[in-house]
Amino acid sequence: MRKKIPIMYTPFETISWIEEKLKDSFDFVHKPLEINHKKIMLLFIKTVIDDQKLQEGIIRPFFELPTTNDVEAYLRSLPNQIDIESKEQILVELTKGSLLIHINDSLFLFDFNLVSNDTILESNIEPTIQGPQFALSESLMTNINLIRQRYHQPSLQIEMMTIGKKSNQSLAIMYDQDNVKQDTLEKVKDRLKGIDRDIVQSSSELQFLINNKRFSLFPGMMMTERTDRMVYNLAGGKVLLLLDGDSNAIIAPAIFFDFMTSSEDSYHTYWVSRFAIMLRYIGLFNCLLLPGLYVAVTSYNADVFRAELALSVAGSRIGVPYPSFIEIVLMLFVMELLTEASIRLPKAVSATATTVGGLILGTAATEAALTSNVMIIIISAVAISTFVIPINEMSLAIRVFRYVILFFSTVSGMAGIMLGLLGLIMYLTNKSSFGEPYLKFFYKGRKQEIKGSQS
Repeated sequence: MRKKIPIMYTPFETISWIEEKLKDSFDFVHKPLEINHKKIMLLFIKTVIDDQKLQEGIIRPFFELPTTNDVEAYLRSLPNQIDIESKEQILVELTKGSLLIHINDSLFLFDFNLVSNDTILESNIEPTIQGPQFALSESLMTNINLIRQRYHQPSLQIEMMTIGKKSNQSLAIMYDQDNVKQDTLEKVKDRLKGIDRDIVQSSSELQFLINNKRFSLFPGMMMTERTDRMVYNLAGGKVLLLLDGDSNAIIAPAIFFDFMTSSEDSYHTYWVSRFAIMLRYIGLFNCLLLPGLYVAVTSYNADVFRAELALSVAGSRIGVPYPSFIEIVLMLFVMELLTEASIRLPKAVSATATTVGGLILGTAATEAALTSNVMIIIISAVAISTFVIPINEMSLAIRVFRYVILFFSTVSGMAGIMLGLLGLIMYLTNKSSFGEPYLKFFYKGRKQEIKGSQS
C-alpha cells in the first residue's frame, strides 16, 4: 500500500509548493534520477544533508535495483523513514536535513541529517573527582543514545515534540513509565504546549518559559550536564527534557534538597558523603548570613560576642569612614564584579586576572582604611561558600537573597536576620514544583509511593 499525503494536494502539487517556498535558497536541490525506465525525484537542502549517507543509502541502490517497484520496496524497508503529516511538516523536515523522494506517485521522507555537533563534551559545570567525566553533546540523538547506554529499562519512554514557531527545535521528553507520576507528567506537557515563542535556542530559555511564575527567585527545575545525575532522576520517577542544540538537560520536578546534592555523593562511603553534605549546608548558611551578621553585630548587637572579640572587630574598623552596611555592600559589589569577570574573560587569563585583582583591591582597601581586615576575611569566606553549592541556579538564588537578609539586618540587627530567615522558610514552604512541596525531604516516584503505602 502506497503512502499518501493526508492533505488535499497531489504529490506534484506538494512538490511545486515546496519549490516555490525554497526557490530563493541557493542550497535547495531538486534532482531527478533516471535510468532504464526507472525514475525518482530527490528534493533536499544540501548544506544540512549527509552526502555519504545519500550516496550509499539512496543513489547507489537506485542504480543497482532492476525495477522501480524494487526501489520502492527498498525505500519502504529503510528504518529512518518519517511519517508525512502535511506539506508544512515536509518543509520543516527538509530544513532539518531530511530527504524527500517522489516515486510511483508516492512521497517518502527520510532522515539524512548531517550531524556536526555530536562531539561529547567534558563536564565543566559539575566536575567530580570520581564518576563519569564526560557530559552531553549538542546533538539530541547522541544525547538520547548516551542516556540509553546507562539506563537499560524497557519502561523508558521518549516522546518528541517541537518548540518555537520559527526555530522548530526538537525536544525529547524522557521518563520511566513505571516510576513517573502521571499528574506530574501531564503538568510538564501542558506547560510545554503553552509555550508561545518564535525561537527557543537553549535549555535555560526553555526552563524560564516553562516556569509559570515569572518572578520566582528559587528554581523549580534543575539543569544538569551529567548523565549519571539524569539516570538517577529517571529511576526516581522524574521527567527529563532534552533540547536539540544544547548540552544541558532539564529535570522536573526539583525540590530544594536536590540542589544540595552532588553526583559524587553516590561514589563515596556513607560518612564521607554525609560530611561533604554537611560542608555544603555550612557554606549555604555562611553565604546567606555572614554579611548580615557582620552588620548586625557591629551596629546593633555587639553583646553577642565575647568582649575580646567585640573589641577586636571594633578596633579593626578604626578609621573606616562609612557605616558597616555601606562597607559590606561595596565589598560585595566588588566581589560580584570579580565573579562576573572570571566568567566573561577568556579561560587563559580569567583565573590570573581575578586573583590578582582581588588581592590588589583587598590590600589597597585595607591600607587606605576604606575597609577593615575582618571585612576582607568575611568577604573571602562568603566568596568561597558561594561556590560550594553544587547547582549554579541555586547558588545564584542564594547570592541574590543574601541582600534581602542584609537589608533586614541593617534595619533591625539580629531580629532582622531572624525575620528574614523566617520569611525565607515561609516562602519556600509555600513554593511547589509541579505539585511537589519544595521543602519535602525526599522525592518519591510512583513505584516508591506504592511500596511505601503497602508497607
